[in-house]
Amino acid sequence: MVENQFTYELDGDVALIGINRPEKRNALHDRMFAELGRLVEKGGDDAKAAVIFGAGADFSAGLDLAETARRLLEGDIERTRVGPHAPHVAFDKIARGRIPVIAALTGAVVGAGLEVAAAAHIRVADDTAYFALPEAQRGIFVGAGGSVRIQRLLGNARMTDMMLTGRVLDADEALAQNLVQYRVDTGTALETARRIAKTVAGNTPESNWAITQGLARVNDMSYDDALYVETLVGRNALSAESEKRLRDFVEKRAKPLDRPAPSRR
Repeated sequence: MVENQFTYELDGDVALIGINRPEKRNALHDRMFAELGRLVEKGGDDAKAAVIFGAGADFSAGLDLAETARRLLEGDIERTRVGPHAPHVAFDKIARGRIPVIAALTGAVVGAGLEVAAAAHIRVADDTAYFALPEAQRGIFVGAGGSVRIQRLLGNARMTDMMLTGRVLDADEALAQNLVQYRVDTGTALETARRIAKTVAGNTPESNWAITQGLARVNDMSYDDALYVETLVGRNALSAESEKRLRDFVEKRAKPLDRPAPSRR
């Protein structure tokens, strides 16, 4: 059952969604895409933020090529399908769903696994994480939004290099090239992602919605259109809670910002 290939639990206001095929290095097949999208939607109903992680050592080694080949041979996959591409629909529920999503990345973050990670809003990688797009070496192309989302993170030249050469990035290179936002010690990616998710869940839902939905769209627009939409989004982010929080800040009841500690890296 595809349902057994994921775990789902709540930690307060945070939904924890685990890819649960460690014996297959959390490789993904077509039916899993829809289930992942369903669980992210469920998280939007149940929680204020979500974390996606992989059970075992790897986040996801990518598309389950053995399963895909088997289904092709058995005629279980429609070679031509009218309508939206299933992974696009599923991963849009991550990128443009109701709540912010943080990806906790360990081990292999490869192919479709990297496409899942790119759909999240924040990516945390530990020392074990490595990143690759080996589709060209398999005779295929990215197909779950990677040509859009990964390219926007890395830039055209870097993604082209990864795809043409099979280049593998380690966690430090991924951080330097904007593929992840946090690089942490081995074994702490999930813990860090949960902590970040709890912080994010403490924002107003309206502000989180404005950030996760507004920024990506503004990035697609012309300069003038983007400024116009920023005004609309900013005004719609205001709520009764906004007034209370602003008053708390002015009257010095809000926690002040802390100066960051010197970087160890």
